[in-house]
Amino acid sequence: MNWQFVVWVYVGLLLAGGFIGFVKAGSKVSLIASVASAIPLGLAAAGILPYVVAPVVLGLLVVQFIVRVAKTKRFMPAGMLLVITLLALGAVILHGPR
Repeated sequence: MNWQFVVWVYVGLLLAGGFIGFVKAGSKVSLIASVASAIPLGLAAAGILPYVVAPVVLGLLVVQFIVRVAKTKRFMPAGMLLVITLLALGAVILHGPR
């Protein structure tokens, strides 16, 4: 497994979650945020942007999801996204270029 594969899977989950948030709750912010986060991640995985962009964006998303969990005190959806993002960040750091 390489870090690009992990990022592509994460981008797919991120976009699906943003779309679901838009459809179920009418959240344009969810859709816009997921697309805005997916673009630099996808560009990094494609080799257009440097590798360092991926862990930085994932790290910023971790902070965002921590804040959301602290505000809502609920696991879904922010807590689940936090866990998935932490796993993706760990895999990207572990399997990234040396």
